[in-house]
Amino acid sequence: MNKFIEIAGRIGSQRHLVAIRDGFVSVMPLIIVGSLAILINNFPAIQLGNWSLDFVGSMNAAFGEGSWQRLGGNIWNASFAILGLLVAFSIAYNLARSYEIDGLAAGILSIASYVMLVPVTKDWGLSFAWLGAQGLFVAIIVSLLVTEAFRLLIHTKLTIRMPEGVPGGVTRSFQALIPSMIILTVVAAIQLFIQVKLELSIFEVIFKAIQQPLQGFGDSLAAGLIIALLNHVLWFFGLHGTNIIGSVIEPIYLPLIEQNLAAFQAGASAYDVPYTVTKPFLDAFVFMGGSGTTLSLLLAIFIVVRKQRNHPYHQVAKLSAPAGLFNINEPVIFGMPIVLNPVMLIPFILAPVVLTVVSYVAISTGMVPKTVAIVPWTTPPIISGYLVTGGSIRGVLLQVFNLTLATLIYIPFVVAGARAMTAEINRNKDSIHEGEKIS
Repeated sequence: MNKFIEIAGRIGSQRHLVAIRDGFVSVMPLIIVGSLAILINNFPAIQLGNWSLDFVGSMNAAFGEGSWQRLGGNIWNASFAILGLLVAFSIAYNLARSYEIDGLAAGILSIASYVMLVPVTKDWGLSFAWLGAQGLFVAIIVSLLVTEAFRLLIHTKLTIRMPEGVPGGVTRSFQALIPSMIILTVVAAIQLFIQVKLELSIFEVIFKAIQQPLQGFGDSLAAGLIIALLNHVLWFFGLHGTNIIGSVIEPIYLPLIEQNLAAFQAGASAYDVPYTVTKPFLDAFVFMGGSGTTLSLLLAIFIVVRKQRNHPYHQVAKLSAPAGLFNINEPVIFGMPIVLNPVMLIPFILAPVVLTVVSYVAISTGMVPKTVAIVPWTTPPIISGYLVTGGSIRGVLLQVFNLTLATLIYIPFVVAGARAMTAEINRNKDSIHEGEKIS
């Protein structure tokens, strides 16, 4: 156990993985805004009895067929369409900051190197196909390698030193000049060799060799189960599972939801988009209330100890519920506690694994639409299920079913834990009373 905790802790704090994780977190607001813009552009009509709401039809009638949707298209172009470019900067920036070197210079240098490698179109423009999610792995590799090279060169004599009194911005700019020239020259030479000798694009090579196979596996039930299992095993030992595995799964799952979004934007039904297992799939249908589907744990506690208002479980649940509705579950994970609590180990891991299987079956068989939007991770269940499935009530029904199922899984263990804690409290009271009698 100690060895496992030590290894997982080292992985979670590894400099490059942390930079990748923080790089994706930095661009997440733009990703969410771009996703919601496309969802609004293609929002389905709602029919409830005699009442109906056709948002897209109303907007088309007011502004002309499709003209108003350019607003969402422009937001897409500034977010998902240049995702690789954004990540190339943000990862390099965070990695450089961890080394306490000029993060801005490293980020700009990473963008320049990335753009240099992007294939050009027939009219000599940059190909959007590789500026976006399909170029993520190249963006990660370039940002890490360029920053490491910049770090090594910046600490050599190959830098221009400015006298004291020169503004800091000017000093850093001249200090980065020669290292930037060397790095860009090397990248340009590599690109020239690949283009002239191999007649290939490094983007296509990496996409076919690494990214495409990983994405194919990522859309499988097996991948979803591995993520659900590993995430919760780490959390059980007190390690932030989401952060530790986030740097690995983000480059795999963001391109999948991006392709679902693109197909949905092109007019495909949410049932017909290509991928089932995406990050919104896990967030909306498995991690409700946070890792461990702990919203169901809170429901189970309120059911089991509803008449024992002073019971510690009830007190923890009452304090944790407001945050749990927004998928913030540290209060219940460390307050119960779930960490290193053998009573809660089985349901904490079992519930998400079962919900992964149930959700995969429901979506892959066409009972529920696939995910076509990314929403903020703090979006409460029910709302998130409706939005990520493109405005389908079936997404809500799947969430309700999953919450109910997870609650049933938790209830026997909550009963056992509550009884054990009650017995412990009573023993402590008896010991105190016995001590008072003796004294």
